[in-house]
Amino acid sequence: MAHIKRTLLLLLLALLCGQTYILSANAQITESAQSVNAVEESPQIPQDLLGRSTPRGTIQGYVEAIARENYEKAAQYFDLSYVPKRKRDEKAAEIARNFQRLLNFNGTLLPNNFFSDKPSGRADDFLEDNLDKAGSFILEGETVPVLLERVEQAEHGPIWLFSAQTLGKVPDTLDIADISRLEKYFPRVLLENKWDGVSYAHWLMIAILIPLSFLVAWLTAKIGIFIMRRIVHKFWPNRHTGLVEAFALPFCLFSAAWLFSTSTQKMGISIIARQNFSEITVIVAWIAFVLLLWRLVNVFAEVGIHRTRYRGDKGRLSAVLFFRRVAKFVLIGVGCISVLDIIGVDVTTGLAALGIGGLALALGAQKTIENLVGSLTVIFDQPVRVGDYCQVGEIAGTIEQIGMRSTRIRTLDRTVVTIPNGDFSAQKIENYALRDMFRYRHILGLRYETSPDQIRYLLVELRKIFYAHPRVNDDPARVRFLGFGASSLDIEIFAYVHANDYNEFLEVQEDLNLRVFDVVNESGSGFAFPSQTIYMAQDQGLDKAKTKTAEKQVKDWIANNDLQIPRFDFETIKDLEDTLSYPPEGSGMKKTDPK
Repeated sequence: MAHIKRTLLLLLLALLCGQTYILSANAQITESAQSVNAVEESPQIPQDLLGRSTPRGTIQGYVEAIARENYEKAAQYFDLSYVPKRKRDEKAAEIARNFQRLLNFNGTLLPNNFFSDKPSGRADDFLEDNLDKAGSFILEGETVPVLLERVEQAEHGPIWLFSAQTLGKVPDTLDIADISRLEKYFPRVLLENKWDGVSYAHWLMIAILIPLSFLVAWLTAKIGIFIMRRIVHKFWPNRHTGLVEAFALPFCLFSAAWLFSTSTQKMGISIIARQNFSEITVIVAWIAFVLLLWRLVNVFAEVGIHRTRYRGDKGRLSAVLFFRRVAKFVLIGVGCISVLDIIGVDVTTGLAALGIGGLALALGAQKTIENLVGSLTVIFDQPVRVGDYCQVGEIAGTIEQIGMRSTRIRTLDRTVVTIPNGDFSAQKIENYALRDMFRYRHILGLRYETSPDQIRYLLVELRKIFYAHPRVNDDPARVRFLGFGASSLDIEIFAYVHANDYNEFLEVQEDLNLRVFDVVNESGSGFAFPSQTIYMAQDQGLDKAKTKTAEKQVKDWIANNDLQIPRFDFETIKDLEDTLSYPPEGSGMKKTDPK
């Protein structure tokens, strides 16, 4: 509907209007004198006394004229250019009377709020600029559109009239009974006496149709909800039917409005009464739509509340409650503005003032709004969750609570740091809880007495350990001779370890370190120290037997073309995969560890 679209656009432009109003105030003051002079010099367009300057004014004036049975005045809302001038005066009232009878029994007009209150008319009806649709009537089985046309008149300027194209199809004589389908059941006294141009019989029928429409709509809604509830329970037994039940009352209201509007037209209720009730019908339908959205907000909010409480996510629970309140506030605001727009109140000025007030409020509560936006960013982007260990800026600790204003972190010193969410969302956040693997990296510093073949032996045996260990990811599992340090020969060990948490990683790292220690001892080498070594007679130096054993092993590998340097071949890696026993033999974890 056009008024709904216009209302939503006005809401979206409210803040912009407020800013524009403030920024342009000075310019308007300085230009006021020039604008006054321009207005004085511009030609004045005469005001139409019958209110025909806009489509809405034409419809309201026409309905008021026929309600008073002043058909000569009603004819002034017609474009009778198709009638010869000499016959216009005598046929004008007859055409107005026949047109009313057509609308009473076979036609309808759009609700008043659908008509534009601007001299230019509506621009979204896909008609020519000088035409607006006003309704329709059925004549000899054909639906004829009722059009309003903007006509230029010298004495009145541009005015809107029922078009000659529409009125030209109204026959001089109508084969239509002067009573509606149900009027024959009412006494003559109710038919002859009228109030506001409508007989008492028609008012009585309206009084009967209103509760009857609601009763039929209520029964239909009850039956429909009962059927839908049975279907949901049959195919989705564990699903809650709250979503289905949310449609019950809105469907009842909307159906009642539709039934009332349709039945009054089918029964030939006077177009005067129908037009007077048109705005009420639209308001009821709009209330039904807002009520449906209100109930859907409640349903989805309850689902979100249930899930967040089940997960213990207090931060997201606060966000769900906040958004539910905001959504309901917006629905109330949009509903009130739309109702005011339907009854003809100009809400543009009010929205502009609301925009100015909103801008002032936003400037005064800038930090609060910043924290609110930051909290929504943290809650829905979820860079961290409650229980995650992370580092935010220079602060490291475990997230204890994510609120609507701030986030609390428990540090390693067991203190609690509270960070406003506006600052929190702008910080660099490193979340350690989201690691899929843990990095294992160590530099082995070997003594300079270590021979090249011992280095080769160490490279091969250490790679075997990391390729064979079930908790080490072999891509990459890197063992490399980096170079010559100040006091040691440096070998780098780099790999990623599969572990559920940091404590488990420390367990795996401990096992790897002990295995590395064993291999270094087996090679006959040793770890270097950043110190000078003075050999005394009592010092045995390096173990010559183990040195020879390691060197012999390397020579055997070379002789058999099996030296896995600079890298292991794929087949050997596959043969070594998961061949080590972890936890090591004798460990009490053997009973509990799945691997």
